[in-house]
Amino acid sequence: MFPDNLTRAAVEARSELISTTAYRVEVDLTGHALAEPTTTFTSTSEISFSAQSAGRTHLDLIGVAVLSATLDGIALDPASFADSQLPLELTPGPHVVKVSALCRYSRSGEGLHRFVDPSDDGTYLYTQFEVADARRVFACFEQPDLKARFTISVLAPTSWTVLSNSSVSQYSEVGDVGRWDFSETAPLSTYLTAIVAGDYHAVRDSYASTGGEVAMSVLCRRSLTPHLDAERILATTKSGFGVFEQHFRQPYAFGKYDQVFVPEYNGGAMENAGCVTFRDDYLFRSRVTAAAYEARDNTILHELSHMWFGNLVTMKWWDDLWLKESFAEWASPFALSQYTGDPDHPWATFCNSRKNWAYRQDQLPSTHPIADDMVDLEAVELNFDGITYAKGASVLRQLVAFVGLEAFLAGARAYFHDHAFGNTTLSDLLAALHTSSGRDLASWSAEWLEKPGVNTLAPAFELDETGRFASFAIEQRASESWPTLRSHRIAVGLYQLAAGSLSRVERIEVDIAGPRTEVPELIAVVQPDLVLLNDDDLTYAKVRLDERSRQTLITSLARLESPLARAVCWGAAWDMCRDAELAARDYVDLALRGVGTESDLTAVSAVLGQGLRAAASYTALGEREQVLTRWEHGIWALLSRAKPASDHQVALAKAYAAAVTSDDGARRIASWLQHEQVPAGLTIDTSLRWLVVTELARLGAVAESVIEAERQADNTIMGAEHAAAARATQPHATAKAEAWALAVTGDEVPNETHKRICQQFWQRGQEDILEPYVSRYFEAAEDISASRGVWATKGISLRKNVLASLFPLSTDPAGLLSRVDAWLDQSHLSDSVSRVIRERRDDTERALRCQRNAAA
Repeated sequence: MFPDNLTRAAVEARSELISTTAYRVEVDLTGHALAEPTTTFTSTSEISFSAQSAGRTHLDLIGVAVLSATLDGIALDPASFADSQLPLELTPGPHVVKVSALCRYSRSGEGLHRFVDPSDDGTYLYTQFEVADARRVFACFEQPDLKARFTISVLAPTSWTVLSNSSVSQYSEVGDVGRWDFSETAPLSTYLTAIVAGDYHAVRDSYASTGGEVAMSVLCRRSLTPHLDAERILATTKSGFGVFEQHFRQPYAFGKYDQVFVPEYNGGAMENAGCVTFRDDYLFRSRVTAAAYEARDNTILHELSHMWFGNLVTMKWWDDLWLKESFAEWASPFALSQYTGDPDHPWATFCNSRKNWAYRQDQLPSTHPIADDMVDLEAVELNFDGITYAKGASVLRQLVAFVGLEAFLAGARAYFHDHAFGNTTLSDLLAALHTSSGRDLASWSAEWLEKPGVNTLAPAFELDETGRFASFAIEQRASESWPTLRSHRIAVGLYQLAAGSLSRVERIEVDIAGPRTEVPELIAVVQPDLVLLNDDDLTYAKVRLDERSRQTLITSLARLESPLARAVCWGAAWDMCRDAELAARDYVDLALRGVGTESDLTAVSAVLGQGLRAAASYTALGEREQVLTRWEHGIWALLSRAKPASDHQVALAKAYAAAVTSDDGARRIASWLQHEQVPAGLTIDTSLRWLVVTELARLGAVAESVIEAERQADNTIMGAEHAAAARATQPHATAKAEAWALAVTGDEVPNETHKRICQQFWQRGQEDILEPYVSRYFEAAEDISASRGVWATKGISLRKNVLASLFPLSTDPAGLLSRVDAWLDQSHLSDSVSRVIRERRDDTERALRCQRNAAA
């Protein structure tokens, strides 16, 4: 599925042959003398490198054409450029290769993305190079272990703002063309270089780093200037600098620090050295809850931590992708807990969001070790997942507890010092931690990093005639597919209901291993209302509850005082629901009882989404309408009681719009568009208007003219994206045909619009009209697998949108599974395409198990 794949074996052979020293890269964005100035640009790269011996290798370039090329001043034949490679025949010693190329702007968020803002016709460009897309902008040796110093120059209109990884060393103008020459960088991998150019608005500041003054800026599109809360963004950034420089004891290494909020971005953010890019959805046009700000803070700190772990020290190859991503996932809540002085809330938020992602990913048929075998770029792209990020971070948190925080930080400091500007593998980090802690980490690594799967922990006890524990043990099990039983350090919390609160009355810590561990400390202790394994969320494991604890959870979860304990309980309840051990209707009741008073808005958001999924997908068909009605009415009741203008009110209003299935509910939210029947304190702002319009479109309760009127009123790219999503969700044949054509057969839809269309296409209650698209999905997947038609050139993000989001839904999951299995048996799909489809198939099979359990 990955276009122009690179294998680990090939790049290892290249790194044995050559070493790189310096790049001089010039990118011309003026379009002068080009036939297609809005779709193409030119670049020239001059690379100084050395060959250890005579041999043959190649430069990487995904471009329209090589215009000219020389090796040591001798012309190379541009026609030799083929299959995204320019071959080189080398003699031993130093060399200089120079390549001028015609390249293409991206509309898929890969390479150099070009965007024109419909609200003011401003032009905005930014690069996105991870994993291997620097070669879409300039010829290079595209692999992380061939680091070099970069000197980048950009030609662009004089009115533009232009940024790269380093500060401008010289600027000059000729007519309306400016030339920005940037100072030489520290050694970088190609994927960490960056260019940002266009009509950006900038807010500038500075920070007194331990290594000297760091110039800072925050940038966005001109049209988003009213929504740029730069002061808050910079405050978070400076706090993070303080924590990381204090604990890593390694000054920031890249001179200046720009943070740019860019349009149509595929991911959350990218840690380009000194020039970080973020999706500009993080600039909030409408009212959001505290959870959104916390998520943005986490992302800011995640990317900042990469300046040390990932940029200063970089993995040798993508096998150790998890090293940088897991570390950053751990570092962001660590930094928040340090500078806010709140040790629990950041980790409760992590548990309620990121860790649940890890548990889901680890139970899919595609699960893999944290430290995985990345044989090529295709494997790398698929492993940007909950294992690499959230499970890795969860396991690192365990490692911190295992070796101690100070020993962990001491090991990290030694690691940064010893490998600064170099490339490493897992063994280098483990060696540093072994030295600092004295712990043998070989068995820990084998259990936790090198084997997939999640364990389940459950209490097993007997009571005496007085209600005290006569015996107590913790049982551990693993899946048949991944039977590893691990060593865990966990806390066991005992909670009792009293005076309206569910309070912890006792806590013990215990080491467990193997299938059963006795806990003699609890013998003769009175059975409490709630026994909570993995209290304080110390380990990575699913937990189960005894029957009394389960009933306490259903009726009294909201009474738990600790946000971290509640997070563990919310996670346990949802996991039991997904595993068909807790009926979906009971999860719905639990959510409705507890979500209205939950103080962690990240938990509120997660539980509201999970409650709707339980009602819509995990209930048996015979009771589904009743449970969906219960959910709709329950959310309306909570919204009616919510404090005016509160975060809860905003979250519940959005959940209510998504929950509506009744005619009365549709009429109610439709009236909100006219600012009628609106709960006191609730503002029907742009984002909420679009949500209401989209949900009414799902119900067939809004005309096309209303969607178009909203688009015209919101003449922004976000407005266009929302309008496309609303049209895709409509329950009539014409809308579905048009949406399918845009998503699958068209070639002009930008990436973010494409994603929203795919996400909204399949809707519950529209099965009859969508039935023909089951077989069309199979055909599209085969085309993607074979890179046929438009899929010969479309980027991986667009392919993932189709494969993941257009996978069929059905009220007859058993029938759908039979069709999918029959098709898979006779099709010949690539491993990467098959993986995505089997993941979605697993979701359908899980829903079927839940439905059958509910009907039993």
